[in-house]
Amino acid sequence: MSERICVVGAGQMGAGIAQVAAVAGYDVTLVDVSRDQLDRARSGIERSLGKLVEKGSVESGAAEAALARITPAGQPVEADLAIEAATEDVALKEQIFQSLDEAAGDGAILASNTSSIPITRLAAVTSRPDRVVGMHFMNPVPLMPLVELIRGIDTADETAAYVRAAAERMGKTVAEAHDHPGFISNRILVPMINEAVYCLMEGVGDRDSIDTVMRLGMNHPMGPLRLADLIGLDTCLAIMEVLHHGLGDDKYRPCPLLRSYVQAGRLGRKSGRGFYDYGN
Repeated sequence: MSERICVVGAGQMGAGIAQVAAVAGYDVTLVDVSRDQLDRARSGIERSLGKLVEKGSVESGAAEAALARITPAGQPVEADLAIEAATEDVALKEQIFQSLDEAAGDGAILASNTSSIPITRLAAVTSRPDRVVGMHFMNPVPLMPLVELIRGIDTADETAAYVRAAAERMGKTVAEAHDHPGFISNRILVPMINEAVYCLMEGVGDRDSIDTVMRLGMNHPMGPLRLADLIGLDTCLAIMEVLHHGLGDDKYRPCPLLRSYVQAGRLGRKSGRGFYDYGN
């Protein structure tokens, strides 16, 4: 198997993907236009690896070797597998895929970590739609064992097989979805979160009661409102808009309170405040 992966986007998801790929033995180029973001990503990866060493999940030498395999860069480079992990913005992702199509090399497979944007649409801006696939990691990437694999309309069997093998090498279990709005994960998860926000807006229950019911009554590890803060309220809103537009059903209409929080800049953990307060 080839050894070079290029990850575009050094936010929480991109840094996590770079980490698990490096631990699996890949040489990783982590790309972002912001040097500060690359520095933050490296610091975050160091902390994450340190916690895994403390827990005994990763040996100290393996963690040091993984960190050494990650190289920061300001633009995409040649790779066997390029994984886009930018924010849920169609125009931005299309731009990245066009640049990856030019930079990654003729044989490269291009994958997107998108939560909901159609893979077929991203593939259409490239010269290799048969080598484009969805590779949707869960957050936080180093801890969550799932990768959702999404085939576009032209994705070749060989492409899907390669990405499945790469994900399994990273220690992930793969579930395959078709290229429908939200795929499997967010077709189910984000409407549940959206309904929890409606419950809050309509006074069905307060924030803590809603989360407590889902944690203790439904055995969820985290309540939907706290989970929304972890995902990012802007990301939840973007996914609901994709579902609403793509499926044309008002049951996927984003809750007005969710939209208001995003407009107010209350995006969850990453902004310090969402449905909960996270201070600094």
